[in-house]
Amino acid sequence: MTVTAGGGASIRSRADVAELERLDAWWRAANYLSVGQIYLLDNPLLSKPLRPEHVKPRLLGHWGTTPGLTFLWAHLNRVLVRRGLDALFVTGPGHGGPAVVATAWLEGTYSERFPDVGRDAPGMRRLFRQFSFPGGIPSHAAPETPGSIHEGGELGYSLAHAYGAALDNPDLLVACVVGDGEAETGPLATSWHANKFLDPVSDGTVLPILHLNGYKIANPTVLSRIPEHELMSLLEGYGHEPVLVDVDADEDPMVVHARTAGAMDRVLDRIADIRARAVAAESAERPRWPVLVLRSPKGWTGPRVVDGLPVEGTWRAHQVPLARVREDPAHLAQLEAWMRSYRPEELFDGEGRPVPGLDGAAPSGERRMSATPHANGGELLRPLRLPDFREQTVEVPRPGAVTAEATRVLGEWVREVVRANPSSFRLVGPDEVASNRLQAVFEVTDRLFTGEILPTDEHLSPHGRVLEVLSEHLCEGWLEGYLLTGRHGLFTCYEAFVHIVDSMVNQHAKWIKVSRSIPWRRPIAALNFLLTSHVWRQDHNGFSHQDPGFIDHVVNKKPEIVRVYLPPDANTLLSTMDHCLRSRDYINVVVAGKQEAPQWLDRDAAVAHCARGIGIWEWASSDAGSETDVVLACCGDVPTLETLAAVTLLRRYLPQLRVRVVNVVDLMRLQDPTEHPHGLSDREYDLLFPPDTPVIFAFHGYPWLIHRLTYRRHNHDRLHVRGYKEEGTTTTPFDMLMLNDLDRFHLVADVIDRVPGLGTRHAALRQHMLDERLRCREHTRRTGEDPPDVRDWEWPG
Repeated sequence: MTVTAGGGASIRSRADVAELERLDAWWRAANYLSVGQIYLLDNPLLSKPLRPEHVKPRLLGHWGTTPGLTFLWAHLNRVLVRRGLDALFVTGPGHGGPAVVATAWLEGTYSERFPDVGRDAPGMRRLFRQFSFPGGIPSHAAPETPGSIHEGGELGYSLAHAYGAALDNPDLLVACVVGDGEAETGPLATSWHANKFLDPVSDGTVLPILHLNGYKIANPTVLSRIPEHELMSLLEGYGHEPVLVDVDADEDPMVVHARTAGAMDRVLDRIADIRARAVAAESAERPRWPVLVLRSPKGWTGPRVVDGLPVEGTWRAHQVPLARVREDPAHLAQLEAWMRSYRPEELFDGEGRPVPGLDGAAPSGERRMSATPHANGGELLRPLRLPDFREQTVEVPRPGAVTAEATRVLGEWVREVVRANPSSFRLVGPDEVASNRLQAVFEVTDRLFTGEILPTDEHLSPHGRVLEVLSEHLCEGWLEGYLLTGRHGLFTCYEAFVHIVDSMVNQHAKWIKVSRSIPWRRPIAALNFLLTSHVWRQDHNGFSHQDPGFIDHVVNKKPEIVRVYLPPDANTLLSTMDHCLRSRDYINVVVAGKQEAPQWLDRDAAVAHCARGIGIWEWASSDAGSETDVVLACCGDVPTLETLAAVTLLRRYLPQLRVRVVNVVDLMRLQDPTEHPHGLSDREYDLLFPPDTPVIFAFHGYPWLIHRLTYRRHNHDRLHVRGYKEEGTTTTPFDMLMLNDLDRFHLVADVIDRVPGLGTRHAALRQHMLDERLRCREHTRRTGEDPPDVRDWEWPG
């Protein structure tokens, strides 16, 4: 059912009139402060006529969405005060930075966080001057903005973040403003379905607010131009109950406020009823949560016409409506008239402080949306209760003696993590928890789903701790919102398709980077990725599923933020993941296979190896007490196996060769310590990789990444890397390796090519290695599987 808040809603009492007049004054003050941020360097109270030197030389910012955001903030404040609610405001239109900074200053939070920006005229002047100004603050709802968990610089993620914030927060209302331009993005379109994953008892409430103001930068928005019945049907089809508020710029503001207040009350009453019925178990049906639709003019209350062209209600209001204020006296006069239209003399006293009546229009303390601890999740963060992963480790009597599926072993430990943390840990992924061998978690929880559940479904429940939906964007957004509000989680994904969230990872990395420099922003739990079903084991999916490049993407981010781990077996995977779930303010990427594979290190050796991040495997090496002839380095589970298989061939055919095996778990150990805090010193690096010794490096990903990380090292000219070369198809595991020259026979040939003197003396052996490749390829083409001596190879031990 669609509810339209139309007509001139009546104001019931004198108290209502006073409340709405206070609300209107607060809204005008927020708009005044917003315009001041975009334009002014000085004269913040307009205590003297506005002159060109009072205006910034570069006008940056976005006015168009701002008055709608301040309007919604003011009306939310009203219901929060009346009902004593805790709320978080998620700003989808990222360019609404002036609005959320203004409201934070008006509520006093900004001055508490930044004492030099006081709640007076000098503070207002600093507030205005710093906005979009060198050395100041960005124009978005950035980490510097109190009350923000979502910058919105890239549109599309607000609603997913909002639902992530609401999970396991039963007392929290998350008001999420979705811009109508943002609503055109793919991630946002999917996020409307997140209402099927919210438990009305144990989770909080998300109130989506679709703000239709008609335009993007230069074009109309789709949702503002479709017929009203079509828009309402769309929202109803998503499972919402729309409540529509229409605003006409020519209306009496008090009538608009009265109508909006009535709509907001109906929305909050409906939410309260849904939650009460769910707690009383009166209804098992999935609730139809309300969605508020606000239609207001773009650039509302701003200049209507500039230079003879319409501005308010058009795309011209998107950024800076008056662009030549310093040069054009007419523009300067319009700006002054615009700012004075808010009647600042009624809003601020002679010292620039908000008049006492304004404070009553907003909640106090932590109930101010700009001061809620939910927007500074580190204040609420509690360490996970992590069970001892050693209880799940694989017994490895000697290297290679047993096989196991690394992620299946990890799943048994993650099951215990879920059991020990029933309200602060979530596992998310795009329909791949079971595929990625983590299904042990279903012994203690289910997949969360509040839609229809059929008898044939398995592990579905309205109360599950696992979030699965076939949208990497939505999964990532859920987890980010969950982490940013003080909880923990793990994202598991096929390696090739995690690229779908590349841009989201960019945004989160930038958020963490900036937050780390803001003293009042407390550290949050790391964003943890487990990438499996990886490039080297995509036998039935083929080329489309073969891409290890997410590692390269992550390594581009600031080194104090990113960590990349490639554990070679189950025990190192357990130790690595235990470390990642304890970490803060990082993006951790862990790559591990799910297929049956040899296990190399026992529990204690695995812990020690992960603590080092890189190390010599003495049990596989033959250079003890002598100079090394060649280093065989490996990083990743399959490259490690192929390296060790190459070692056995070298032992058989070149027993006199002194070989060192170096395994890398922490990829960033390869980098110079001036580039990454995990980097080895040159001395440490040279001890592992002697400067005059050739190094054959078998790498999980694209080989040039290793060269990039080590280009400053002394022996870089002797480093030869094998990895993925964008060659793939649907084929056997070993044929996949041969396609990319990462197989054991090619590694042996590389040794012969690069160790001085071997090439001339052992040309026949090199030829034999190439013949072995031909033999294996012929076998795969004839039988459809790898030769038994390759498929069933074991470390001799």
